[in-house]
Amino acid sequence: MAETPLTPIEVGLTAAIVAVEAEEPHILVAADPKSDTRAGLPFGPFDPLAHRTFEIGLRAWVAAQTAINVGYVEQLYTFGDRGRHARPGDTGAHMISVGYLALTRMSDNAAALRAAAAGFEPWYQYFPWEDWRAGRPDILDAIVPPLEQWARGGRDDPARSPGRRERLRRCFGVGGSPWDEEKVLDRYELLYAAGLVEEARRDGREAFRAKIPPLGEPMRLDHRRILATAIARLRAKLKYRPVVFELMPDEFTLTALQRTVEAISGRHLHKQNFRRLVETAALVEPTGETSTTTGGRPAALFRFRREVMQERPAPGLRLGGRS
Repeated sequence: MAETPLTPIEVGLTAAIVAVEAEEPHILVAADPKSDTRAGLPFGPFDPLAHRTFEIGLRAWVAAQTAINVGYVEQLYTFGDRGRHARPGDTGAHMISVGYLALTRMSDNAAALRAAAAGFEPWYQYFPWEDWRAGRPDILDAIVPPLEQWARGGRDDPARSPGRRERLRRCFGVGGSPWDEEKVLDRYELLYAAGLVEEARRDGREAFRAKIPPLGEPMRLDHRRILATAIARLRAKLKYRPVVFELMPDEFTLTALQRTVEAISGRHLHKQNFRRLVETAALVEPTGETSTTTGGRPAALFRFRREVMQERPAPGLRLGGRS
């Protein structure tokens, strides 16, 4: 009996590195080692001889491609779909990509980035439908109608229509359902399944025929999928872990803290409700100093109260419904 040839497998390490600057969330993009012109996240293969752990390998690749050393890092998910890391016609080893979320401060890395072929880009240019801070994004008027048409299905697949309609309702708030800011990956996957994003057409999926504008900037390989996972994880984690302070300077005003939370969550928060949340959670303490950089009355400066980590297991901001 002939043996079935084994398919070679490689493990890739990919980092979604987030920073917030000027009230906008940014993602670090690096030059493609193989000269792909699309933007992409820092990534490289895991070398079991050089890297004792995945995280050590990830930090090594990030440092090599961006010249920065990241602080907070957590593993997101393992992505293994065939075709979403390969290039068209690729017959090489199957790539399993381990995605990571990392947080940093842009100002801490400005000098290093100038020396590397890397830089921060606003993450909403890749997901413009996710920014609700100024209300419902206009791009949804171009997205929802073709999705509704796709959800109704065709003559060849009527059985799929109920499931598609339910996904559309849950992901895009159609039919009066609420918008859930944490369903970033679900929304991207729905657009991918419908063939409405450039990556789906690039990966050889049958495109749904609809005349719509480009839906955000594409990224190389499966990196926009990994970024969607990172955004969803960070938005969810704001509510039960004080990760937002990894993005803040040592001292900050409550307004700056609110703007950072709004930037990440993609939603507007009522000022007094937000301050009540912060006070109830006992996440910050006053420094006794003030800032005059706001242009108005001097604003009190605060710092993260680290003791909260020992006081309870889930010290986050319990953000409620949309304000």
